[in-house]
Amino acid sequence: MKNIFKNTTLILVLFFAVSLSLTSCNRSDDEADDLPQEELSDVLLRVTDVATGTPVVYDYQVNSTTNPNVKLINGHTYNVEVIFKNGDEDATQEIKDAKDEHFLVYNFPNSDITLTRTDDSSSTRGDGNRVGLKTKWVVNTAVKNASAPSQLVLTLFHEPVTVSETSAVSGNGVIYGTHTGGETDAQANYNIIN
Repeated sequence: MKNIFKNTTLILVLFFAVSLSLTSCNRSDDEADDLPQEELSDVLLRVTDVATGTPVVYDYQVNSTTNPNVKLINGHTYNVEVIFKNGDEDATQEIKDAKDEHFLVYNFPNSDITLTRTDDSSSTRGDGNRVGLKTKWVVNTAVKNASAPSQLVLTLFHEPVTVSETSAVSGNGVIYGTHTGGETDAQANYNIIN
């Protein structure tokens, strides 16, 4: 009788664990999320120096153990475009199509970069905030402290409750964009060098 009880208990525990793991894989019941994190393979930065007009593309591969080195020159201005890829397919349009459900936050630890969002109406949310797919960077000091890493931590949020384009000083750098709530659709890390 004890063995039957143990086996029944074990079966119930396993059934509960399996059913829990199956339901926890579902990010959202909202079918409007056309861009689940699992489908993004690359986050590209197309960085164009205004002085030369020459673009350079930096490719962050999702779940990579290395970060691309973005070379910036102090005193220069850059137009920057973010492109999301799913394999060879450009997934950026999906973000534009669901612009009211997405928002990018730019975090520049150990850099003095002034960022302005330059999105057109195709990437401007209903609340007036720009998603941040296109930006202008004025590089005051690319690397503030040579003994510490300078980076861009770029995060795409899905369904944030509130968003703002405001900036805030964070440690030795600046974060552009704030949000409350939502989930992370993608996070990409780039090293800033000069």
